[in-house]
Amino acid sequence: MARRKGCLIGCAVAGVLGIGLLVALLFGVGKVMDVAEKTLVDQKVYESVSVGDSEAEVRAKLPSGESFVTSALKGGGPAVPAGSQCSWYLSDSGNGDTVLRFCYKDGKLAEKADYRVE
Repeated sequence: MARRKGCLIGCAVAGVLGIGLLVALLFGVGKVMDVAEKTLVDQKVYESVSVGDSEAEVRAKLPSGESFVTSALKGGGPAVPAGSQCSWYLSDSGNGDTVLRFCYKDGKLAEKADYRVE
């Protein structure tokens, strides 16, 4: 009888841990999908915009960019143009380490840059 209780308790603990692991896995997948949805930009979109384009037009083609990954993308690139506000994204080119930066000033795209992050 004591062995059965021990087995039941052990099985219950294993079940709870298994469910916890499944929840953590789903949460992690959700975070990855969140990053993809908010920070990945198609290379064709990057190429389709030009310096001088309206900021509103350019931003309408881009995802929100609001993600925990964004702060990590800001380092290592060329200097931000003076007086501009920039947004950072990941390229969906497949290599995962190409950053696309769009900088705006006076309502226009002032600069776009792509660079590799280490």
